[in-house]
Amino acid sequence: MDKDGKKPKTYVSTFRLALKPQARPLCVDKKKDDNRTFVGNNKLGVSSATGPPVEFLDPPEQVEVRAGEQARLHCEFRSSSVPVVCCWIYNRDKVVEGGPRMSLRSNRPDPPASQPVISQMTTQSLVLSWTGPSYDGGTAVLGYVVESGLEPQGLYRFRVRAYNSAGISEPSQESEWVNMATAEKKKEERMTYITVTIDTKHKVKDHYNVHEKLGVGKFGQVFRLSHKETGQVCAGKFYRARTSKERAAARKEIELMNCLHHSKLVQCLAAYDTRPEMVMIMEYIAGGELFERIVDDSFEHTEPTSARYMQQILEGMRYVHKQNIVHLDLKPENIVCVDTTGTQIKIIDFGLASKLEDDKPLMVMHGTPEFVAPEVISFEPVGLETDMWSIGVICFILLSGESPFQGNSDPETLALVTAARYEFDQESFEDISDQAKDFISSLLKKDRRCRLSCAEALAHPWMVSFTPLNRRPTKSLNKGKMKRFLAKRKWKKTGKAVLALQRMANLSNRPDSPGSSSEEPSWSQEAEEAIRSLDKQLQSEPRFQQALKDTTLPRGATARLTCLVNGYPQPELKWLHDEKPVCESCRVTMEQNEDGLCSLVVADLEPSDSGIYVCKASNKLGEAMCSAKLKVEM
Repeated sequence: MDKDGKKPKTYVSTFRLALKPQARPLCVDKKKDDNRTFVGNNKLGVSSATGPPVEFLDPPEQVEVRAGEQARLHCEFRSSSVPVVCCWIYNRDKVVEGGPRMSLRSNRPDPPASQPVISQMTTQSLVLSWTGPSYDGGTAVLGYVVESGLEPQGLYRFRVRAYNSAGISEPSQESEWVNMATAEKKKEERMTYITVTIDTKHKVKDHYNVHEKLGVGKFGQVFRLSHKETGQVCAGKFYRARTSKERAAARKEIELMNCLHHSKLVQCLAAYDTRPEMVMIMEYIAGGELFERIVDDSFEHTEPTSARYMQQILEGMRYVHKQNIVHLDLKPENIVCVDTTGTQIKIIDFGLASKLEDDKPLMVMHGTPEFVAPEVISFEPVGLETDMWSIGVICFILLSGESPFQGNSDPETLALVTAARYEFDQESFEDISDQAKDFISSLLKKDRRCRLSCAEALAHPWMVSFTPLNRRPTKSLNKGKMKRFLAKRKWKKTGKAVLALQRMANLSNRPDSPGSSSEEPSWSQEAEEAIRSLDKQLQSEPRFQQALKDTTLPRGATARLTCLVNGYPQPELKWLHDEKPVCESCRVTMEQNEDGLCSLVVADLEPSDSGIYVCKASNKLGEAMCSAKLKVEM
């Protein structure tokens, strides 16, 4: 019994460790009849007395210890000459050097640095995440042992130990208690929702400290905040609210957020309106954009994980649609991860959302070309089905890394959307199931009345096939195209403004539009200012996301030196070979794609092509460079 009179928690581990010396001896005196085991070397290389230069008096023996205990290997030796240096060898690797009375003491690692964090929990499974030990004991951590404690009420608690060749660590801090039988219900119960009343008496800085900028948009800017009393970290959306129209739009978003209390939707926590400033306080979501997380090398990306992301998006949007609200700006940037370790997501940015009214058709002039539905471009009434089209596009990209309607220009993209013209590229969808393609096709219907609703999409066979009880072997999806898609997106940030301007052009050319004429449409001053503002916000100096790599090729082969560079305006490239400019020829070609992928191709390699190649990228804001060595073998 513990000091509180309670029965101690039981933890179960089956880890067992056995240590024994592995190395064969090294010997200065190589007598065939001397089979004693030792590791030694006379630094002088000369024996000053008879007998072997070095011999063991008490050689090390096999040692077995329990997990968590220390192992001590001890031996004594003598030498006929000094000084002597010795070392311990484990699995053919030298461990440490010392003198005649040296003993080797292996250290087990420190315990994991953080308590286990539980995520993605269902009634059948959960994901456990933790941070590794701050010190590995001097040798690599080989793995971890997860221990679980179980209470009679069905409550689970977890802790983790790290182990290396020397032993097993002390346990980490314990996780929070969880009840998997009622996991989803309890999670919803723990969520607390706030109905926000706009504060018109205080300024946001009366209650919050304002920190670094997190992002910018046409509405204004977002900053990280921390509450002065509680320390709670939040995000503050600072609206540009100089005009009555801008203020009305800000108030509209805050009012809509009071209707959207769901775990898959970003939550509004407070709001301030003290002229000329309007601020909405939102929960801070630290995980970053979902697509950015997916391309990380350590992040799993398969068809089942993609299905689970889509399931979460549909669950959140089903709630939104039940409130008769349409988001109208669903795209990868607005799907973010709750934290940096789990796989839970939230939908953000309801700045363009609207509540539908039965007797008042809604027509909009905004959106991002790749993700808007045909009815938006045609300036026809939109509905809940308009979001379902965008969800279909997101799923297409999630599985393939390619955008289904991306053309070479915005007009071409809009034309493909209007015609609902797309195809499942054989290479990109080679490892994707037919059910997944049917799911996408059921959403990308030109007639919005034919698209699946959220409830119908959640019941689609593709969604149902990936449940915790229906697991099957899956293949990791290629992330290369997804990386290129994200790079290209950085060049397309002005898409929303471009579409809005095109809508203005279409409207101004309508026969029934006031002031319409056959002449070229003239943009309003407000539109021109918006496009200039977005252009300025996008500007950044060149930066290499993927550098050149050293390569060795045989004579006569073709070398392709490739790198990925970002920057706006698009950087100009210069290639150097051993500090001399490279010129295009029948053997040498240079490629630069809009998405920042750059290549130098050298065909029919010759020995003189060997050397250091440098790629220099520059725009008006700065310069960057990367280099690699090419070796041509004879």
